[in-house]
Amino acid sequence: MKILIHGGRIVCPATGRDEVADIAVASGRIVAIGALADFTPDRVLEASGLVVAPGLVDLAARLREPGQEHEGMLESELAAAAAGGVTSLVCPPDTDPVLDEPGLVEMLKFRARKLSRCRVFPLGALTRRLEGAALTEMAELTEAGCVGFSQADVAVTDTLVLQRALQYAATFGYTVWLRPNDGWLGKGVAAQGAVATRLGLSGVPVVAETVALATLFELVRVTGARVHLCRLSSAAGVALLRAAKAAGLPVTADVSINSLHLTDIDIGFFNADMRLTPPLRQGADRDALRTALADGTIDALVSDHNPVADDAKQLPFGEAEPGATGLELLLSLSLRWAQDSGLPLATALARITHDPVRVLGDALGSLASSAGRLVEGGVADLCLFDPAAEWAVAPERLASQGKHTPFAFASTGMALPGRVRATLVAGTVAYEAA
Repeated sequence: MKILIHGGRIVCPATGRDEVADIAVASGRIVAIGALADFTPDRVLEASGLVVAPGLVDLAARLREPGQEHEGMLESELAAAAAGGVTSLVCPPDTDPVLDEPGLVEMLKFRARKLSRCRVFPLGALTRRLEGAALTEMAELTEAGCVGFSQADVAVTDTLVLQRALQYAATFGYTVWLRPNDGWLGKGVAAQGAVATRLGLSGVPVVAETVALATLFELVRVTGARVHLCRLSSAAGVALLRAAKAAGLPVTADVSINSLHLTDIDIGFFNADMRLTPPLRQGADRDALRTALADGTIDALVSDHNPVADDAKQLPFGEAEPGATGLELLLSLSLRWAQDSGLPLATALARITHDPVRVLGDALGSLASSAGRLVEGGVADLCLFDPAAEWAVAPERLASQGKHTPFAFASTGMALPGRVRATLVAGTVAYEAA
C-alpha cells in the first residue's frame, strides 16, 4: 500500500532533520521526503500538528511468551508496543523454557512476524537454562536470530564461567548483555537506605552494582568483549561507567524509565507496583542517571516492560513479583525527562530511536543502515505523535495484558506529555488511535 503522511513535523535525530514536510511510503520503504513527484497514495495520513519520528527502539521488553502467557500473550504485548510507537524491541531470554535452543528462538520470531505489529529481536541465553554453568551454542543461536546473549536478571556467580563466556563472545564478535548485580549482595527487595530500614524491607546495597561493574570492566579489559550494561541504577555505577568509557572499553549502557523518574520514597506504604528490578534508589541516584542519559554516558532509555499478573502483585511488598508494564509509556516518559531537564525534543527521541540502534549495531543485519532514522530508501518504521497532548495513565486502558504500572495517575499525580496517534511498521499501519 502507498501511504502519504501529510504535513507533519519530521524530527530525525540521526540526520538532524527538523522540518514540516510530507513523507511518501511504498513497499515498506520511505520513497520520498519533501518534494513528491508522480506519487498517487492509496491512503493519506493527516499529520498536521503531529511529530513524525523514527519508530521507537526498546532494548528491554519482556513478552512473557513462551511459558508465562497468563501474564502476557505475544498478541497483547506487541499491540502494546505498537500503541506506544515502538517498532522494534529486544526481549531477554528468561522465558519458560529459556531461550537457549535455536528452535525456541525461531518459533518466537515466526510468531512475531505473523502478527506484524513490531520487530522482535531476541537475546539468547548466555548459559544453559541461565544456570551460570555451561555456555550455550552461541553460533547456532545467532543463526536462529539472536542479537546478543544475556543472563536476564540471573547473575553468573562463577567468574571463570563469565570470563570464558566473554572470551568466546569476543572471538566471534557477539555482544553480551548483562545487568550488573552481584549474585550474593543483591538479594534484597528494596534499595538499601532509610526507606527500606523504616519499612523493614531487606536492602540491596549500591555495592551490589559496583562490585559487579568492577568485575565486568576488568574482564572486558582482558577479553576485549563488547558488553551492554542493562538498567544501571546508581550514581556510583554511573561514575564507574564514565571512567570505563573514558578508558576506551567497548561498553554501552541503558537505564529504565522507572529509575529515571522514581525514587525509593515512591514505595510509600508498601505499594507493590513500586516493586521493581533494579530497585528504586535515592534521589541523588536518579539525578545522576538523568545527567548521564543527557550527556550520552548512558546510551539508551528503555521501558523495562515486564507485565505482571494481579495475583502476583496483590501480595505483601517483599513477596510481590517485581515488574511493571512500560511499552506504552516509553515515549511520554522520555519527553517528560527532556522537559524536566530543559533538553530539546531531538535529544529525547535520540535516546529511544537512533542511539539504541547504535547499541545493536551489525546485529540488525540489513536494517542496520536505516533503522532508527528517516531517510529516503530506508525502512518505513515511523511513529506519529501529538507533542501537545497530555494524558493520565489509566491501567485498565493499556493494551498490555499487564495492568500494573508505578505511573498510574492516582499514585503519582503525573500527567504525561505526548500521545501516539499512529505507528507504521515496514510501511503498514500497525496502530492508529481511535
